[in-house]
Amino acid sequence: GPFGQLFRPDNFVFGQSGAGNNWAKGHYTEGAELVDQVLDVVRREAEGCDCLQGFQITHSLGGGTGAGMGTLLISKIREEFPDRMMATFSVVPSPKVSDTVVEPYNATLSVHQLVENSDETFCIDNEALYDICMRTLKLSSPSYGDLNHLVSAVMSGVTTCLRFPGQLNSDLRKLAVNMVPFPRLHFFMVGFAPLTSRGAHSFRAVTVPE
Repeated sequence: GPFGQLFRPDNFVFGQSGAGNNWAKGHYTEGAELVDQVLDVVRREAEGCDCLQGFQITHSLGGGTGAGMGTLLISKIREEFPDRMMATFSVVPSPKVSDTVVEPYNATLSVHQLVENSDETFCIDNEALYDICMRTLKLSSPSYGDLNHLVSAVMSGVTTCLRFPGQLNSDLRKLAVNMVPFPRLHFFMVGFAPLTSRGAHSFRAVTVPE
C-alpha cells in the first residue's frame, strides 16, 4: 500500500495473537512476548541517530494492545533511555462512543503508567472526534479515515515546531519546559482551527485573515 514506502520493512514487528481488549494481557503476557523484538528495532534506530531527542508513541487507552503493551513499551524505553523525552499521543475512550465495556479499566491502568513514565501526553478525545465529524463537518456516519484525518491534523500541528525552524518550542524538551508546570501534570488537551472536511479542499481556500 501507500504507507509501505514510508517505513523500513524490517522495522515492522507483529505477532499472531491479540490482547483481546484486556490490559493485563497486553502488559504482562502477549505484549511482554513481543516487547523485546520491538526494543531491538528501537535500539537499532536510536543507534543511527546523531543526537536522539526522544520518542513519540501513538496509541489508544481503551483497548488491550495500545493501552497494555503501549504502556509496557513506554516503561521499557524509559528504563533504557532515562534521559530522553517521551511524548505520547493517547486516544482517550468515552462511554458515549464505546467499543468495549472494559475501556474505563484499561484507561485507568494506562494513565497510572503515563503519569510515571511519560513527559508529555497529548490527549485525543474519541467522543470529541465523533462530535466534530457530525456537528462541524456534517458527516452522518464518520469512517475511521475521517477520524484519522482529524488526528493527523492535530499531530501535524503539535509537531510543526519540531519539523520547521522557529524561535519557540524547537525541540521536545523546550516544549515540555514551556508547557509542563509540574512533572506529573503533563496531560494536554489538543485543539485545532479552522476545521475543514477532507472533501472541502477543492472549493474552500483557508486564508490567514479567515
